[in-house]
Amino acid sequence: MHRMKLYTSDLSPFARKCRIVAAELGLSDRVELVPQSVSPVTPDAGYLRANPLGKLPALITDEGHTVFDSHVICEYLCSLAGDTRLVPTGASRFDVLTRQALASGMTDAVILVRYETALRPESLRWSDWTAGQWRKFDEGLGWFEAHAGVLDGPLDLAQIALACGLGYTDVRFPDRGWRAGAPRIAAWYAQIETLPAFQATRPKT
Repeated sequence: MHRMKLYTSDLSPFARKCRIVAAELGLSDRVELVPQSVSPVTPDAGYLRANPLGKLPALITDEGHTVFDSHVICEYLCSLAGDTRLVPTGASRFDVLTRQALASGMTDAVILVRYETALRPESLRWSDWTAGQWRKFDEGLGWFEAHAGVLDGPLDLAQIALACGLGYTDVRFPDRGWRAGAPRIAAWYAQIETLPAFQATRPKT
């Protein structure tokens, strides 16, 4: 049997989302993990052939086709497995996808803060812009805290996306203290991180 290739890194929350989905669908044995480093300022010319945006992750299918970004990869894996648990059909599909988009937007904001504070020369950093990115994260977290009941159902793609984003935030910004203002999400996150697929993909510093 051919194995799909997933370009990934230990710290990429979006690649982690795909790895968790593959595990939940019983597809992990069919996915070969290919370590890949990416940078917004020094792109890897070889990797750009897989994803012209130079972002993680990217998936090479059994047939040699390339699939990206993480949302599309997760949809592809669900289709391959014939699964409708993680991304349901019907009206609830768009509820899950919308919540997944919110969680992913929060994660994007944190990654941009990381780039701004770790990669941009200090003299060029824009504190108002960084504050604006944190505002996106905080507003998204506030929405999930106010609607925490949507996370009580069976595992879905939105829950996976949110957990991966929060895990990345903990690694990159351990002093952020997001739990203090979101106790319901903090309790949910502590529980979901005990699941085997989440344990197996925990970010490594």
